[in-house]
Amino acid sequence: MNGLVVPPGQGRKLVTKAQEVTFKVTGADGGFASCFEVIVPPGFDVGAHTHEDGRELFYVLEGEVDLFAFEPVKRTEDGWQDWESPEGDRVVRAGAGSCMFVPNGCPHAFRNPTDEPARMLFQSFPPPAHERYFEEICEIFAHGPDVDSTAVQRLRDRYDVHQITPLRYGPPAS
Repeated sequence: MNGLVVPPGQGRKLVTKAQEVTFKVTGADGGFASCFEVIVPPGFDVGAHTHEDGRELFYVLEGEVDLFAFEPVKRTEDGWQDWESPEGDRVVRAGAGSCMFVPNGCPHAFRNPTDEPARMLFQSFPPPAHERYFEEICEIFAHGPDVDSTAVQRLRDRYDVHQITPLRYGPPAS
């Protein structure tokens, strides 16, 4: 039995104008989780969402992103940046070295509110659902200047992504 070593800059890369994802470890590699390096461009907001079965881990390698992983006192459909948990938890501006674990069923999101790209390591369990999700969302992003929100929603429905607030991609809000 052999392990897997993936050097810096290596792995299968999916690139669109909206994101860059490099597969590091996949279900096909026998991994207990899928592992990706993700470049989060300025203004990208994945939108608050949950996974009924999936668990995720995010580790910020470079740059800054806003993160949260809690059930808010009140969910709003337009945005998550002002959400607060019953215990007083709020959205965190996370820099390099920050880590977020998301258990199944927990609302969570990330966005890059800065003018510089951020880079994160992302693990998803169980594989290979998020691998397929990334492949298909990259296809959607590649189809033109606007993101087809209906196609994104159909994709998310198939891959256990229960959207609460919209995915957004554009210049960071000032």
